[in-house]
Amino acid sequence: MQTLFIITGVSIGVAVIVFMSALLSGLQANFIKRVLTSSPHIQLIPADEIARPLRGGAGIIEAAIVQRPAQRLRSIDQWQKVRAQLQTWPDITNVSPSVSAAALAVRGAASRSISLTGIDPEVYFNIVPLPDYIVAGQPRLTSDDIIIGLDLGIDLGVTVGDKLTLTSATGASRVMTISGLFDLGNKGANKRVAYVALRTAQTLSNLAGGVTSIDLTVRDVYAAETIAQAVETATGVQADSWIKTNAQFFTAVNAQQTSNTMIRLFVGLSVAFGIASVLVVSVIQRSRDIGILRAMGTSQGQILRIFLLQGALLGFAGSLIGSALGGGTLVYWHNALRQADGSEIFPLILEPQLFISAMVLAALTGVAAAAVPAMRAAQLDPVVAIRG
Repeated sequence: MQTLFIITGVSIGVAVIVFMSALLSGLQANFIKRVLTSSPHIQLIPADEIARPLRGGAGIIEAAIVQRPAQRLRSIDQWQKVRAQLQTWPDITNVSPSVSAAALAVRGAASRSISLTGIDPEVYFNIVPLPDYIVAGQPRLTSDDIIIGLDLGIDLGVTVGDKLTLTSATGASRVMTISGLFDLGNKGANKRVAYVALRTAQTLSNLAGGVTSIDLTVRDVYAAETIAQAVETATGVQADSWIKTNAQFFTAVNAQQTSNTMIRLFVGLSVAFGIASVLVVSVIQRSRDIGILRAMGTSQGQILRIFLLQGALLGFAGSLIGSALGGGTLVYWHNALRQADGSEIFPLILEPQLFISAMVLAALTGVAAAAVPAMRAAQLDPVVAIRG
């Protein structure tokens, strides 16, 4: 009965660790996916223009009051060289130049202010998987094609194959054909974001051969800020990571990871004390048996190993049952809880490493919890133990 209770307790503890760890990992992956759906991990942009005071002879300042200048749309200096340099970095997976500018989309009497992004589809779609979000048409971007958000199309009353007029801030105008409609799951982005070919955006923005940003993706998204600082140092171009631009969200992610660690710690402690309490009672109940074994020649080391092995087996058996219970519960929740459109609330992440670490942790916890009762059992005097 004692063995049954302790295995049940360990199983529940391990199930909680597996379930909560996998659930929080899935939710965290879902949050990061939503944040990075329409943005790169790192973005290189030109540094802000600054005004300096005029100086006369002998270093005398002629204009003490300097007003911050308006920021013009500028290209990254020698961006081809910067791109070639970054493509050799092992931590960077994709390098895509782009042009971002404000524009006005006009269709008849309707007009909307949009954020126009000129891209090279072959590279940019590896950073933002826009084809996965196309709900009508296709992700085709020739010189006269434009891909717009679903909500922007509703506001302008257009669909695939229709034409609209783009007018940039420089005054350039061009008639574009809608080749696709996308839905990023963000109404704000669907209303204001539009994509055209890189050369088209360069022409509309009067940036012949220039780009306003270089978008990067990295292998480890959590190392984006460190890599961004290294890129800025190496290239001299300002580099902003998603961690920097989403500071509050990243703080929430760190808090979630801390809470996950604390849950594991307290559940592990409860499992350890449960095993220890049962083994202490077992030592007290079996004192006479231990004394007889000692009187028959059983060494202290053998008695010690018996209880340590018992603790390890209790932890390992409980971890096997608990891992299966936690994994099964997670699969059930993943299939039962769905959003209104039937899509999953969080991705199902069942990594073998999680189950292996949970089983190893439970076995080690069992050994550690059995250490004190085992040493007490090994140190029992045979005569005193037999007399009770």
